[in-house]
Amino acid sequence: MSIKTVSRVVNGETGVHPGTAGRVLTAIDQLGFRRNLDARNLRRGAETGIVGLVLEDVANPFYSMLTRAVEEVARAQGCQVLTGSSGEDPARERELVTEFLSRRVDGLLVVPAGDRHGYLAREIITGTPVVFVDRPAGGVEADTVLVDNVGGTALAVRHLAGHGHRRIAFLGDSPGINTAAERLRGFREGCAQAGVAFDAALVRMGPHTADSVAEVLAGPLCAATALVTGNNRITVHAVRALAGRPGRPALVGFDDFELADLLDPPITVITYDVRELGASAARTVYARLAGDTTAPRRLVLPTRLLPRGSGEVPA
Repeated sequence: MSIKTVSRVVNGETGVHPGTAGRVLTAIDQLGFRRNLDARNLRRGAETGIVGLVLEDVANPFYSMLTRAVEEVARAQGCQVLTGSSGEDPARERELVTEFLSRRVDGLLVVPAGDRHGYLAREIITGTPVVFVDRPAGGVEADTVLVDNVGGTALAVRHLAGHGHRRIAFLGDSPGINTAAERLRGFREGCAQAGVAFDAALVRMGPHTADSVAEVLAGPLCAATALVTGNNRITVHAVRALAGRPGRPALVGFDDFELADLLDPPITVITYDVRELGASAARTVYARLAGDTTAPRRLVLPTRLLPRGSGEVPA
């Protein structure tokens, strides 16, 4: 039996006697043969049907939901998704991107861990679609899908001020992260819009753990009557630290999270469509693969306040 005959059976081509095709398929099952798609695509110069997705941390429910949305769009295209977590390490981000490109992915979706993406300039120029998600790129022009971080945080401050609060604290992530810096800017703007004095002593930025959040809420921020938390993980730490505390501050968290509506009190949040964030980014990649050559686009998804009780506590 010739190699050409086996190739025809494996690739579903016609012109092979049914009995011969049956023997080939039986041998394939017995040997556990799998087609080498990379080798096939190198020969044909074809698309691989795979896109790469670089996240901060897939264990974060926010990124799990975003990943699912990307996968659903890819599945509708008959494609698959490779995913990796950078852990907010720019070197790890680049390592993952390089690995995905070596596997000849058709496109990339990247949640940036750093602000230097010149290493992707050649790929972008030569036609690999790259979409940055949740945070903008640094040093390259590329499609970007973001959330209105400034407007959302400003809305949280205005909401708290509307319930009489004047000493409003902010707990944010590391200021080197674009979303954290933008949410701090929104907090400042919200204070100005609401006529509330911005007090730097009531602001804490940086990586937060359960212990560090409990420490600042019991110390430097204990004078605040209201609190804005900069992401879902910080909100959860804050809820844990404030549990059972008399006269607990009003709380508005940025990002919704599971069971937030079942806590006591239920948590008021700034929310947005996380699934649309991922789906929009994925649709952009596939539009580029389909031949869209327009200038890079910047899409900003709106945010809204979801009042549940914790943010409506009067001063």
